[in-house]
Amino acid sequence: MATPKRRVSHARTHNRKAHWLGELEAPSLTACKHCGEMIQTYRACPACGYYKGRQVVKIAEEKTTD
Repeated sequence: MATPKRRVSHARTHNRKAHWLGELEAPSLTACKHCGEMIQTYRACPACGYYKGRQVVKIAEEKTTD
C-alpha cells in the first residue's frame, strides 16, 4: 500500500472535509396526502400507514375507555 511522502496539513484536511460536510442535507419532508402528517419522502406514513394513496401498513388504533 502506498504511504504519503509528506504530512497533510490541518488546513488541507479541514478544507477537504468542509467540501464533503457542506453537501450533507437533512432528509426532505412532505405532508401525507391522507392525514397531513409530515413524513419523509418515499416512506409510508407512520401515523396512518398510507403510501401513494393506499394503506400498506396497518396501524393499531388507540382504544378509549369511557
